Amino acid sequence: MDDAAVFQLREDLALVQTVDFFTPVVDDPCSFGAIAVANALSDVYAMGGDPLTALNIVAFPSRRLPLEILVRILKGGAEKAEEAGVCIVGGHTIDDPEPKYGLAVTGLIHPKRVVTNRGAKAGALLVLTKPLGVGIMTTAIKRKRASPEVISKVTEVMAALNKGAAEAMLEVEVDACTDVTGFGLLGHLWEMTNASGVGATVRLKEIPVMAETWELAKEGIVPGGSYANHQFLEGKVIWEDISQEEQLVLSDAQTSGGLLIAVRPECSEDLLQRLRERKALAAAVIGEITTDDPPHIRVRR
Repeated sequence: MDDAAVFQLREDLALVQTVDFFTPVVDDPCSFGAIAVANALSDVYAMGGDPLTALNIVAFPSRRLPLEILVRILKGGAEKAEEAGVCIVGGHTIDDPEPKYGLAVTGLIHPKRVVTNRGAKAGALLVLTKPLGVGIMTTAIKRKRASPEVISKVTEVMAALNKGAAEAMLEVEVDACTDVTGFGLLGHLWEMTNASGVGATVRLKEIPVMAETWELAKEGIVPGGSYANHQFLEGKVIWEDISQEEQLVLSDAQTSGGLLIAVRPECSEDLLQRLRERKALAAAVIGEITTDDPPHIRVRR
């Protein structure tokens, strides 16, 4: 259930590889390109890797949309890759009815410094590095229900690299890590706890959520993927006085979400300080790993 593949080359060097691409989540082509690149690189960061090169993956309706739009998508992606120190060395393009963009990424990692999502131990604290709400807010954009302020805020969150958060994580001894994307916070936490043979407790009031998300959820502006995530969690999560809307927010399918890190209590303050120094969008302790048997995720208010 790890985020990327690791292939060992020698005792002190391994490749870390991943691929991700998707349809537009915002209307601005440059922003879409930047978000797609930040999202694709995230799985390498979650493993503790250093992304090095990437290949563009492009699907574009060249007979229906002007190529200038594709140019702007690739420009946004190239600028975000440059910010990450990643060299885009090529790629492949096909004609397709719906635009899609992403990357196949190759990075480097020391085999003994790989951070997996299966090392979480009871007593570890759970730290989240970006706020939730992306899926609900991008759904509002698609339904023309998002204000310019909402669009700007969610674009900033999605386009933010997890590079600094990964660097902070590597400077502190952590047990496990994953990034929060399509399965939502609780879906990815379940992957971590299931792989590690442990449970978890999270507290709603400690989880960073973009403020506009709550009202949008109450209005029923929730993507289908979030409903699917919520259904998947049935029997895996114990909800303690948590409303349906709140459950959907914690199940919300994210694009280019933050890192979810399990860290020992004695190392947690050091991690939080390093995240703040690197201007992570969030540095929040949202719960802890437990010894539930059978393993469950408990959500408390």
